[in-house]
Amino acid sequence: VQLQASGGGLAQAGGSQRLSCAASGRTFSGYGMGWFRQAPGMEREFVAAISSSGRSTYYAVSVKGRFTISRDNAKNTVYLQMNSLKPEDTAVYYCACSRGNGYVRPGFYDYWGRGTLVTVSS
Repeated sequence: VQLQASGGGLAQAGGSQRLSCAASGRTFSGYGMGWFRQAPGMEREFVAAISSSGRSTYYAVSVKGRFTISRDNAKNTVYLQMNSLKPEDTAVYYCACSRGNGYVRPGFYDYWGRGTLVTVSS
């Protein structure tokens, strides 16, 4: 599976941004999908995940209520809608896919995209 994240860039605190992750290769609908992020000097951390069907979603405490993960299996794409952005959301955001659902540890994900940088200014 090849993953390509897009939609990053500069945003103002309190603003919104939507990330997309397009998948190609194997059957997208058979994979759980996740978003992770990594700030400079920090470890990669879980942001959100969605089950293969899209019926179940999972969020990190730090983004719950502000971010929404969704997917369109017909378009082989997963999205991360980010609202009420904060400077601490600044990071490179990665999408990843897994044969299971709801994993929060990066090690359970099999394929990764290259990441897209989100910078939130105060």
